[in-house]
Amino acid sequence: MSDRTALITRFLAGSGWGNATRSHLAGDASNRSYQRLQMNGKTAVLMDAPPDHGEDIRPFVAITNHLLTLGFSAPRILAQDARNGFLLIEDLGDDLFAKLIQTSPEMELPLYCAATDVLIKLHQSPPPDHLLDYNPAVMADYIAPLFEWYHPAEATPIQNELQTVLTRYCTTPPVMSLRDYHAENLLWLPDRDGIKRVGLLDYQDAVRTHPAYDLVSLLKDARRNVPAAIETAMINRYITTTGTNPDTFRAAYAALGVQRNLRILGIFASLCINAGKPHYIDLIPRVWTQLTELLTHPALTTLQTLVLETLPEPTPDHLQRLKSQCAKPRTP
Repeated sequence: MSDRTALITRFLAGSGWGNATRSHLAGDASNRSYQRLQMNGKTAVLMDAPPDHGEDIRPFVAITNHLLTLGFSAPRILAQDARNGFLLIEDLGDDLFAKLIQTSPEMELPLYCAATDVLIKLHQSPPPDHLLDYNPAVMADYIAPLFEWYHPAEATPIQNELQTVLTRYCTTPPVMSLRDYHAENLLWLPDRDGIKRVGLLDYQDAVRTHPAYDLVSLLKDARRNVPAAIETAMINRYITTTGTNPDTFRAAYAALGVQRNLRILGIFASLCINAGKPHYIDLIPRVWTQLTELLTHPALTTLQTLVLETLPEPTPDHLQRLKSQCAKPRTP
């Protein structure tokens, strides 16, 4: 028995779940892993977030408590061990938006409406003070992995122009952004009402930033193609409900989407090269397509030229070069 296994056994025994049966749940891009526990007809989820791999459960706990206070369906914290990186949380089920849309395509529009309404409601409350201020300067700096892992190049021109357009159009007071708000981090809870029907996951990296950030994360999804009609309808739904300036919001949406997709290109390449996760390379063509679509906004003409002149398209040869550098997967 490894030390980590022994620590898990002790944590579960101390929280009253020592006799539970355990089954693996899919992980994410981090070093966290998850198990579903079953005991006496009840279920819970164990989050294993090893501190020696850079994980820290405290932000997740703090943001969970904040979201629950506001009336959102974040998973309740049942037990925690911050020192060793263990959390026992409420099991919100398996009905991820991404899976539900595959099996019930007629649910796609209602699900995206519900997810957009969650953002509208979330943005009515001030963000917690302790969150990172994800301002234009920070966002420009955060695309650095692009030039280290996707394509080595001079970063300054693109970063400077990106910061310029973000500063010009992202003037709205910041709101709380859950940061990775998309169909694989949202769960459908039809037995609940209103905003509580959307279960929230993977928000420990929440920041303070422009309201369009999570909307573009939702609608320019690196893992699935959101129909253009739904994207347009959700942008209009947000603008109409909140009364925001449509032209400024759409320019900010495009600029934030470009920032997010430039960062994702670098992160996905890094996940292959450094973490031994080559399947992320297969998502890069979609990210590139979304990037080039967003760059067509008239406010981004100079940025579009810089990006397309600096970065190579993800051709099969380029993707294979990235995969050829892929690290061996870590053993548990």
